[in-house]
Formats: sequence, C-alpha cells, structure tokens
Amino acid sequence: MKPEILAPAGGAEQLLAAVRCGADSVYLGADAFNARRNAANFTFDQLTEAVRYCHTHGVKVYVTVNTLVMDHELAPLEQTADAVARAGADAVILQDMAALRLFSEKYPTLHRAASTQTAVHNADGARFLQDVGFDSFVLARELSLTEMEAVCAAVSIPAEAFVHGAHCMSLSGTCYLSAMLGGRSGNRGLCAQPCRLDWKCGGGDHVLSLKDMSLVRHIAALRDAGVAALKIEGRMKRPEYVAAAVTACKNARMGDPVDENTLTAVFSRSGFTDGYLTGKRDGRMFGFRTKEDVTGAEKVLPQLAALYRKETPLVPVDMALSVTEYASRLTVADGTYTVTAEGPAPEPARTRALDAARAQENLSKTGGTQYYVNSFHSDIAPGLTLPASALNGLRRVALAKLEAARGQVPAPEPRPYAPVAPIRREHPVPAPLWARFFRAEQICRPEALERLILPLSQLTSALLAEHGEKLVGELPAVLFPEDEPALEARLLSLQRAGLREVWTDNIYGIELGKRLGLTVRGGFGLNILNAQALDFYGNQNLASLTVSFELPVKRVRALDCPVPWGIAVYGRLPLMQLRNCPVRANLGCDRCGGQGVLTDRRGAAFPVECGERRSASLLNSVPLHIAGRDDPGDFRLLWFTRETAAECAAVMGEFLTGRPSERPRTGGLYYRELL
Repeated sequence: MKPEILAPAGGAEQLLAAVRCGADSVYLGADAFNARRNAANFTFDQLTEAVRYCHTHGVKVYVTVNTLVMDHELAPLEQTADAVARAGADAVILQDMAALRLFSEKYPTLHRAASTQTAVHNADGARFLQDVGFDSFVLARELSLTEMEAVCAAVSIPAEAFVHGAHCMSLSGTCYLSAMLGGRSGNRGLCAQPCRLDWKCGGGDHVLSLKDMSLVRHIAALRDAGVAALKIEGRMKRPEYVAAAVTACKNARMGDPVDENTLTAVFSRSGFTDGYLTGKRDGRMFGFRTKEDVTGAEKVLPQLAALYRKETPLVPVDMALSVTEYASRLTVADGTYTVTAEGPAPEPARTRALDAARAQENLSKTGGTQYYVNSFHSDIAPGLTLPASALNGLRRVALAKLEAARGQVPAPEPRPYAPVAPIRREHPVPAPLWARFFRAEQICRPEALERLILPLSQLTSALLAEHGEKLVGELPAVLFPEDEPALEARLLSLQRAGLREVWTDNIYGIELGKRLGLTVRGGFGLNILNAQALDFYGNQNLASLTVSFELPVKRVRALDCPVPWGIAVYGRLPLMQLRNCPVRANLGCDRCGGQGVLTDRRGAAFPVECGERRSASLLNSVPLHIAGRDDPGDFRLLWFTRETAAECAAVMGEFLTGRPSERPRTGGLYYRELL
C-alpha cells in the first residue's frame, strides 16, 4: 500500500497549494494550542471551511493541538476540541497527556495522532503510545532506516516519518533552549530558534544548526520499512515551498524523476542531508541559511506558483447518462456518494441524434473543478437529442450536488467529560532532598538524601549494596533501537544485583520499567505542566513524578495529585538532547574527553554532557539555584553534572540550611511567565 503524503498548511494559500498539488492529507493549526503559533493558522470558522474544502477534494485534515498546556488553559483547550470536532476534522495531533485524555473521553472516535513532540525514538516509546490510546505516531527524525523498520514492526498502529524540511538540533519535545534563553517555549509553539544563531565549538561556527532533511529519494525504502505516511515539515513556509515538496513526494512515490534543484532553490540551509536515515552522523549534516540560499528562491517561485494556480483534476467520478423520450438524467458517483441531476426532456433529432460519444465528450469537460471522468455509461433512446447547454447544466448540477455531499462530514457526538479534580494534600516542609549525580565519585552526604539517582553506566553491585533501595538507576534520556538490547541486558544484570527503581525522562522508560518489573520514577523530561498530566502518569503506576522546569512556581503550587511529585531546584539543566554531537563533529571525542563546551554569540559557555558517546545533552551555562525559596512539592531535586564532590556537598549544604548561593546562578523559568 502506498504511503500517504501529509503536507503542512500554515495558512489558506499553503492549504490550496497542498491540495492542488496532490497531498493526501494536510496538517494545520487553529488559533491556539498548536506548535506553530506564529504561522497564519485558522480561526474556528476558517477551520470549518478548510475541512469542507479538503474533504470535497478527497484530502484528510489533521488538526494540531500539540502544545503543552497549563491548568488555567484547560477550559480553552476543551473549546478548541469542540471546534475541531464540529469542523469534521479527521484527526488531531497531540503532545500533552491532558489533551489525550480530553479527546479520548469526549471524542473517542476522532483519530489521535501522537506529535513528534512525544519524542518516539525506540520500540518501547511506540508501544507506550499504543497502549495509552494513540492511533498513530511520528518517528523521531534522528532514526536510521533500519531503526525505523524495527520501531514500525513493534506496534500495530501506523507510523509517520518526516521526509522533507527543517531538522531541529534536539530531539523534538526535549528542547528547552528557546524557553530558557528568552521565555519562548518550543513545547508551547513559540520557539525563537536560538539554535540557528552562531554557536561555536573549536573552529566550527553555527554548530547547532543542521541542514534541512530531504529523504525524497528514499521514499520507496521508507515504504518497505513500514512507514505509512510521508510527512513534510513546514507550516511556517511559503505556499511555493509546499507545492514543490508535495510535487516531489508525489513524483517519487510514483517512481518518476524528482527535480531536486527546485527543492533546493525554494528553501534549504546549505543544501540537504539524509545523514540520520543513512547513519552518516557527522559534520556534513551541519549547515545554515546563507544569502545565496535566500536569493536562489526568486527564480523558481513563479513556476511553483503555477502548480497550484488552478484546480487540478484529482478526484475520479463515474458518470451514467439516461435519456428517454420524457426526461434526461445524469448520475455521478465517487465511490462513496451517488447523486443524480434531472434535466429537460429531449427533442426529436432533426439532423444528428445524440450518441454516447458526443455525450461523453461534452460531459467530460469538468475543467475548473477537481473532478475527472473515470468511466462513462449511457442509455440514450434513439432519434433524440439534447443541446450542449442542457448537457452542461446536467453536469454542473450533478457535480454541485456531489460537492455538497462530500463537504458534509458528520461531526462526532461529544461524550461526558470532566477534568480530574486536583487532590489537595499536605507536603513536607521542607521537602526532602533527592540528588542526581552524573558520576559515582560525586556522591556525597548520602545520609542527607532520600533518593540518590545515578546513570546506569555508573551503577555497580557495590553501590547497590551500599545504598540499597535509596539508589535509583537513571535510564538514558535518549535510547535508540541499536542500543536497546544492550541496555535491557544491563538492566537485568543490575536487577539481579539489587536494583529496584529506575528514573526516566522519556515515555519509553515507563514501558521498559513495567516490562521488567521495576519501579519507575518520572523525570522532568515527561513535560508535565498540569494536574491532568500528573494524574495521567500516576495512573500509569509511576512511583513519583517531577514537574517540568518550564512551569512557573505560582502554577506549580496549584498542582496536586495522589502520586508524590517534586521539582528540580538546582542544576545545569539539560536544554537539548542530541544524537549528532556538535563537539564530536568539530573536535572529535578524543580531544573532548567528556568536557565539551559550546559558546554562544555572547561568549557564554554551555557544557555538553556526554552519554557514553551514544548521545549528548546540552546543559545551561549557569545552574538553576533556588535555595531559600518556598519550594512546593514532596521532594526537591538537585541535578549534578560536572561538579566535584566538594562542590556537590557545598550545594547540598545550601539547600539543607536554606542559604542562597553567592555563585552565578539563575531562577530559571520558575519566576517568569512562560509564553
């Protein structure tokens, strides 16, 4: 079965370009709760018209409701859900588990597609989404073809894969750079793209900017790997870009030549890359938008605009004409709907009687519409004729009726839904300390800690024996399929040595932990910003949860649920999760020695934490430090990265005594209102 082409529609012109160039489906956003809030997007009224237009052209509509939401936004979120359902959309794209719960309960028949922001990069992540009620998901852009095939084979719900468009440096849903530097959250649809600025490492510049991806030449291989939908990135792009990308994908799917020069000209960043798909993750993947890239678009825009200037006949119809002595009748069917138009009685032919050939020639003139005649049948009594105007009238009326039928899609009926009421309870004051150490030699003052978190690579039988059930194994924030077997084997070995609990910052860890019978604790990477998501993960049997550090403290205080939860109060927080490490690409692992640093255009240094040379985390330039504040929750998390044991002990002392630090620090996003 051929994969569908899923095209971006950031506004009305882009929608027109996608549909007329042959997209099978489009994804677009309403006014709020979509991950491209700076696109033109669609009002609720415009959304209804957009869905009607797409359905008359045989195109499905996915509506993006894929941002993280806060508790005070739950009522507007439900209004958006109602508007999406009323419009007759075919699917919604979701990230926040509060939105999943809303749509699952109120509109259970509406297809729920997991956003790329859910960061599915292995089989357990896909299994988790399937288990909790998603109907499809997007594969992470960082996967190789072999890895995509493995993930697709692990589940029964269909997978989408991005095949053209921008590459984020970080795995989607794991980037907090824009939020931390400027208060504009990518998780809430307002990414300011600070990664495209001139970050440096060694002799390299723009080291956080990847070239755009283009996997158009690999479409046949993606189909064979099990990919069900080919997704084009670009809701912020112009309509000519949409036309070029859809046309290229359509040609490639048919096995026809693709004009890659036009694709490059209309938009690229120093050309394209397929490095993730082919496993060639090196410096050749990096690039940025140059002056030449910008000016190169001018020569191709007119020819691309011509691709969608007029309606394209993409919808086949079957016609049947009946002409008797008393009436004329045209029946048109599209495989789903059948309509009939009644015409005038024919006249006796004076010279030439109407025959099937002449009737078909006239009725097949469907120019200016999206229809073309796939088959024609006629039953014409001999000796009769109809003027061309009568045949034209039959065609116009019949196609108008068909248009009306195709555009009226029944909206799903709402079912009872009520958000889960927060359960208010007392929290310990002061909340106990938990600490995550990056290296075993950092461990200090364990008697002052309720939980001690350590990466699996650092765990030993001796440490497990020494610290007992206080010790929690930190799963990698990023785990690609090629590393899944080794990690599971290590977990089983550690489990035999006494490991009972794991910490996860990604949904895959929930599925993995459950399967192995381990207690799972959720990290801030689960992106919990509201009480509904807290309750959702609590129902997944997580033993504790950590609220996102994007949530302001005044809103954190309004949260509550039966499951213990806390916040990060100290640390150089991870702002990106990277597969193609810019330090490795510019310096090499040997020269880095695990001490890599990137500098921004102002000279601030951002450490890069190495994940055993399999992935990396970009850390903030200064640590979060809010000792002495009134911290809400059941525990306070200290996140140690490059500190020495003595520095870790000093920080712990500051939090135990409530003494603010005199070192450079930040309050992060806790005391700002996130956009």
